[in-house]
Amino acid sequence: MENKESRRWQDVLSDSVLNSWYGNGFWTRLLLPLSWLYSFIALRRRDKYEKSARWQSPVPVIIVGNITIGGTGKTPFVASLVKHLQQQGFRPGIASRGFGAGKGIQLPAQVLPDSDPALLGDEPVMLAQQLNIPVMVDPDRVSAAKALIQDKDCDLVIADDGLQHYNLDRHIELVVIDGQRMLGNGLSLPAGPLRESPERLKQVDQVLINGEPSCSLNTAYESFFLEPDSLRPVGRETDTKVPSSGKVHAVAGIGNPERFFNTLENLGFEVIPHPFPDHHAFVKQDLQFQDDLPVIMTAKDAVKCTAFAESRCWFLPVQARVPEAFFERILKLIETKGPQSRSDKDTHGQEAV
Repeated sequence: MENKESRRWQDVLSDSVLNSWYGNGFWTRLLLPLSWLYSFIALRRRDKYEKSARWQSPVPVIIVGNITIGGTGKTPFVASLVKHLQQQGFRPGIASRGFGAGKGIQLPAQVLPDSDPALLGDEPVMLAQQLNIPVMVDPDRVSAAKALIQDKDCDLVIADDGLQHYNLDRHIELVVIDGQRMLGNGLSLPAGPLRESPERLKQVDQVLINGEPSCSLNTAYESFFLEPDSLRPVGRETDTKVPSSGKVHAVAGIGNPERFFNTLENLGFEVIPHPFPDHHAFVKQDLQFQDDLPVIMTAKDAVKCTAFAESRCWFLPVQARVPEAFFERILKLIETKGPQSRSDKDTHGQEAV
């Protein structure tokens, strides 16, 4: 009872903060002095790393990140980017922090399809299951990138959620923004959801918006869209009929659960929403409800529920539909900004590795 009550109050506080950042709330604006301090420290930190002698990768490094707290659709976008690069003959690898990774494991650690998401992170495990490429986790992205290049023979590294990891030198920076939430109230943490100033968007190579933007953005961008796939059982195969309509329990422990709930409603389901904090460590009781209705969750949550999910539990995979013109620009950026375009970088990179 105490744990449930504690979690309830955590959820209430989380909802209040998000409403202030992305909705009509205002109370977090009282934290503006702390936001100014945060912005100053973040800017100084970035300046320090950019002026320091950082490890130079001998292969192209693509950063996929965001400047806001919360989910933006980076992971399905990364999967789409990987598949396209593979079609062009690249051998990409993914370097990820791995939410919660590093406790009781040796780093850097390779993520396999059957790895424990509690140890290596839910998103890296999901990517390892979806993609036939090496995925390496380490809070130190440089260490993860080196392992991919040295041990896995990768000729391109994608750093998932690595925009603010400035210790890792990069050739291409991509920022993903949620089209519904955009930049929220436009303020830095803790008064708002921003990790960096909106001006940072003008310095990256490409801004991508997940869906149609709900407001204007003072920089050029490309939109992509998440398309739902067919429902799949969580865990072992089941002979239970796949739900196609009607009332369902929708479970989401992601940065923006409302987007998932809306997707299910657009597919014709009557949704009973059950939002959880991002990266929530699910237990069996979280999926038990006082009825026999189907339970539908995200693919990211499904990797954490495989061991105890009932036969009525399903997950909804999504695919990122990205304009072909974007991938053509990425190939040009790799050619013009990659390590091969700097006359002295290949030698330095080889020595560093």
